[in-house]
Amino acid sequence: MNIGFGHALRGLAFLVRTQRNARLHGVITALVLALGVWLQINRLDWCLIALATASVWAAEAFNTAVERLADRVTTERDPLIKQAKDLAAGAVLLACAGAVGVGLLVLGPPLWARLGG
Repeated sequence: MNIGFGHALRGLAFLVRTQRNARLHGVITALVLALGVWLQINRLDWCLIALATASVWAAEAFNTAVERLADRVTTERDPLIKQAKDLAAGAVLLACAGAVGVGLLVLGPPLWARLGG
């Protein structure tokens, strides 16, 4: 296995093992994938779902990396470190909001039709 790929897999395993929000993202990802299969969404819709999902996971990983590095630098209160952590958390929030929007636009109409709306 490529050494870089191994590092990446260890990082993702660490993310899921240590971050409660990552585990929540995992549950939501599984539900969205199952819903997409059930609704038989088309290839373009799968691409949109994949991009939205990947953006949330990437933002969560970057957020965790920023937090870990910041905590390594100092455990004392520092306004610049707080801003960096807040910005990283904000990026996760933006990615999640975008993913929810994509989910509603892609999955909403066929789900509504399937449920008789």
